[in-house]
Amino acid sequence: MNPAETGERKELFLDDLQVGQRFVSGTHAVDAEQIIAFARQFDPQGFHLDDAAAKDTLFESLAASGWHTAAITMKLNVQGGLPFRGGIIGAGGEIRWPRPTRPGDVLHVESEVVEVTPSRTNPARGIATVRSETRNQRGDVVQVLTAKLVLPRRPASG
Repeated sequence: MNPAETGERKELFLDDLQVGQRFVSGTHAVDAEQIIAFARQFDPQGFHLDDAAAKDTLFESLAASGWHTAAITMKLNVQGGLPFRGGIIGAGGEIRWPRPTRPGDVLHVESEVVEVTPSRTNPARGIATVRSETRNQRGDVVQVLTAKLVLPRRPASG
């Protein structure tokens, strides 16, 4: 049986990746309750907690914390956006939020491999640099994450 028939997905090693390779995740719908619950626990600023409090801020209405958007991005990538052997293990990166995530947004992640570098000191692994854009249902980019990810190399056979 092939992976599509069994529900299994092929996990990719560093050696399976090439610059320009693209991946697309599933989706996640965001609502006000999720935004407020995340903010209460992790980023308790008024514009993440209350629509009225957000009115006189840069956001002008309730907006998700960037860290909430980052957590959703991670969830979507783990659940199938980036099918990497050994998981998604970060070694650093850069993140920006060009526009806020709002209640009613349906997010997905589009990722592209921008660099593949085998380790010079450990032949069993390397670094893949992946640029991920988290987009809402209109295609607006709400987050850009460029991450250096540690991946295992394909074991030598024989």
